[in-house]
Amino acid sequence: MNPSKNKNTIIKWLTFMMFMMFAMTTDAVGVIIPEVMRQFELSMTAAGMLHYAPMIAIAFSGILFGYWADKLGRKNTIALGLALFVINSYLFVLGDSFVFFLSLMVVSGMSIGIFKTGALALIGDISISTKEHTSTMNAVEGFFGIGAFVGPLIVGKLLQKGMDWKWLYLIAGTLSLVLMLMAIFIKYPKNTKKSTEIVNFKDTFKLMKNKYAIGFSLAAFFYVAVECAIYVWMPTLLKDYDGSLEIMLVYALPIFFILRAMGRFFGIWMISRFNWTVVMTISSFFILIFFSVSVILGAEAALILLPASGLFMSVIYPTINSKGISCFPKERHGSVAGIILFFTAGGAALGPLAMGLVSDMFGSDAFYGFILAAIFAAILFLGALFNWIFDPTKQQLKNLDALDYHSLK
Repeated sequence: MNPSKNKNTIIKWLTFMMFMMFAMTTDAVGVIIPEVMRQFELSMTAAGMLHYAPMIAIAFSGILFGYWADKLGRKNTIALGLALFVINSYLFVLGDSFVFFLSLMVVSGMSIGIFKTGALALIGDISISTKEHTSTMNAVEGFFGIGAFVGPLIVGKLLQKGMDWKWLYLIAGTLSLVLMLMAIFIKYPKNTKKSTEIVNFKDTFKLMKNKYAIGFSLAAFFYVAVECAIYVWMPTLLKDYDGSLEIMLVYALPIFFILRAMGRFFGIWMISRFNWTVVMTISSFFILIFFSVSVILGAEAALILLPASGLFMSVIYPTINSKGISCFPKERHGSVAGIILFFTAGGAALGPLAMGLVSDMFGSDAFYGFILAAIFAAILFLGALFNWIFDPTKQQLKNLDALDYHSLK
């Protein structure tokens, strides 16, 4: 057995588990918010800070600390982020006030931003081509999808047994402790740094002006704004539905998460066999159609089409993330991952917020918010169509395949 290949397999599984673990906490917030509202007698706006605050923290952590993966190394950055996450998670069981929990959510977001950028940069170090990088990213996000399903399920089981939702963070913290110890003792690939430039925040800011960085970051922003429409506002859109498919109301959101996770594993096969620009264009086209028809035909169509859109959403974000990072030398992967993460988390916070504001302008009717989501989907599709027709990254990816990955083949 090839020792290097075996080591990379362990590192891949470590990365998979990290993404699954943090999805368990971030995507369980929707189940936690109603409990917090009852416990502290909060409004929806106030309780919603449990979602917006950590997303904003992840965004700024990515942009401020993403370069650490390039400067301090992947291992140190991952271990540092996980250590902060572990300590912060255990603190949840000690507090009993909304301000305390909100503060911990912010720190949790910061720690996720740190170890996530380190993990994203690491994927390039263990990939033998930009194509394999994209396939691995789909697998990573597939495990994120599993965590997004498992987290709310754990919270639901805890509440059924009369236990506090805070125990989710104790579980996540313990899992993170194991992952941190693994990260410390595993030998990572050498970070092949060729540049003599000083890596710092100013360097990251300069990268934000790069056409590849800003292009893929904007794509991530609009994609996540569309995705969040499903798990933040779809339950509100469908809450008054009482038609023949009423039984589907309970399963709509789980179906979305399952299809999104399954699609990402299927995406590994698709990306390895088909042109990624074509896959992105077709997928974003179906998302636009599903959202548009849902708005035009109403709740009965939305009940079927919005959860089904998870299958077509599945491959988009991992591919955006991978190709955006792969357009840069490996020595800049941490910084670029931080920039894309900034826009990703920004879309997760601002997209649902904008939909809520538009809905409130028309009598708190979520239908109008989904018109805005359909516009986001249209922008995403037009961007993918432009990318397919002109393929502006083709030569850049080809060059970096030859320069940055040849030694691993």
